[in-house]
Amino acid sequence: MAETRRNAVTTKSGIELLPAQAPLQLIDERGRRSARSRAGGLEPPGPEALQAAHRALVLGRRFDRQATNLVKQGRLAVYPSSHGQEASEVGAVLALRPTDWIFPTYRDSVALVARGIDPVEVLTLLRGDWHCGYDPVACRTAPQCTPLATQAPHAVGFAYAARAKGEDTVALAFLGDGATSEGDFHEAMNFAAVFQAPVVFFVQNNGYAISVPLARQTAAPSLAHKAVGYGVPGVGVDGNDVAAVLAAVGEAAERARSGGGPTLIEAHTYRIEAHTNADDATRYRTDDEVAAWRERDPLDRITAYLRRTGLLDDVRAAEIEDAAERAAADLRDRLPASEPPAHGALFEHVYAAPTAQLREQAEVLRDELAEEA
Repeated sequence: MAETRRNAVTTKSGIELLPAQAPLQLIDERGRRSARSRAGGLEPPGPEALQAAHRALVLGRRFDRQATNLVKQGRLAVYPSSHGQEASEVGAVLALRPTDWIFPTYRDSVALVARGIDPVEVLTLLRGDWHCGYDPVACRTAPQCTPLATQAPHAVGFAYAARAKGEDTVALAFLGDGATSEGDFHEAMNFAAVFQAPVVFFVQNNGYAISVPLARQTAAPSLAHKAVGYGVPGVGVDGNDVAAVLAAVGEAAERARSGGGPTLIEAHTYRIEAHTNADDATRYRTDDEVAAWRERDPLDRITAYLRRTGLLDDVRAAEIEDAAERAAADLRDRLPASEPPAHGALFEHVYAAPTAQLREQAEVLRDELAEEA
């Protein structure tokens, strides 16, 4: 009976499917080595990796604040803030090889900056332009996806094709907790599991799908438990602990690269700001809840750890802050002023050749504009 139960919760190769009872944590909220760290069987990344992650977090936090200000100035159409989730985004990206691909959502702008993409190009789509701003092939980064979970099948298909070509590419699909309620997510998980596609499904569980709390999304013990039904390992990780994210994603990516198939990682985190600048978050969450999560700030945590271990001093901290301010100033200077697009652009690039319906709609719009004039 014991052996039968073991076979029911492990993959054919013996990898445990069920997530641990508590999310993996290597550095606790006070910036100390976590008491839970050894239970997960993963060691913290090396000093250089943690220093690089800290720098990316500082630059990412400043970028996020600058982008939010640009919305208020009318220079961006919309901006979904990553404040509070930076450790999840930075850790996931830095754990990958430059040859791997990421499939981001609309909230993962900080991940793109950590990937090394020009911040001006990162914000092109959010200015209301018709294209994503950067070259996906050159950056090995798919366009940021607004519909929930539709990038998950793309990531799986890309990874499956890369393996068929003999490449060791891993694809990482960023997802939100709301995306796990979408059919695209489940189809992608099932295909990846059956065909052992080298994919990491990285779910940032920030507690809300816009205004819908997690309790209204699932009755499962955790989102990581959803992996079990597909025969995929599920891993829970403290998403505000960049060291834990680096370790978990790094392990999952290398297992996928070596033929071990996909992994579902649930990063427990929180978005401090509203869903977007168009959202009033006070309608569905309390100030006390937000304040409690501010105490678990991912940047404060890694900063405290690095200072305690002698990996960060005042000189290095000042240098990183100066670099972040210079990057923000450069973004302000180079981001083009938004101009109203030509009305006809609405119908361009929808199809390679315009359909009869599109041509008819364009004519209707031209007639209406002529009447107004």
